[in-house]
Amino acid sequence: MTATVGVLLSGCGVFDGTEIHEAVLTLLFLDRAGATIRCMAPDTAQMHVINHLTQEATDERRNVLVESARIARGAIQDVAAVKAADLDALIIPGGFGAAKNLSDFAVKGPEAEVHPEVQRLLQEMVAAGKPIGAICIAPATLTRALADRHPEVTIGSDAATAGAIESMGGRHHTCTVDMIQVDERNRLVTTPAYMLGPGIKDVATGIEKLVARIMAMISA
Repeated sequence: MTATVGVLLSGCGVFDGTEIHEAVLTLLFLDRAGATIRCMAPDTAQMHVINHLTQEATDERRNVLVESARIARGAIQDVAAVKAADLDALIIPGGFGAAKNLSDFAVKGPEAEVHPEVQRLLQEMVAAGKPIGAICIAPATLTRALADRHPEVTIGSDAATAGAIESMGGRHHTCTVDMIQVDERNRLVTTPAYMLGPGIKDVATGIEKLVARIMAMISA
């Protein structure tokens, strides 16, 4: 039976949405593993829009679901329509959108609030014992959503972000870009990706390991 893996996106572009390299690598490795992929995103306004050429904020307004559809080639749905029963696992690529649109961690740090539909799905998944992967900065949002379960995660080695994760009730493990951190108790897998970089070949190694471990957890 083919496994169905959700990919939770947060826009399109590293500075205000999903990190595109991380998303595409996730989709590639899932496809190679034979998974059925369901892309999703919250139907909500982005926190802001960044000009990726100048890295400056603009006056534009964009929708997270509409922008995420660019990466998913239109095959995407509102996360509000997805339940844990529909999935065998869920993976969240990084990019600042994971900390701006899936939660407001980028602004509020340890006091962040998670988008209610994202919070619901993450809690449903872990309650059902279904694996969750989180890449780059996404483990910060994951930690906030699952704080009462004290998740063990990595974002690499950034001291400030690691400290915030610990403040939210998580346990941070320092990792290099080619490593994954596995929380067996909560069935979570995380990898630093572009929190460390430096390039696409480097982040690909950790993401490939993350996808492989998620697929192994589904089969276990």
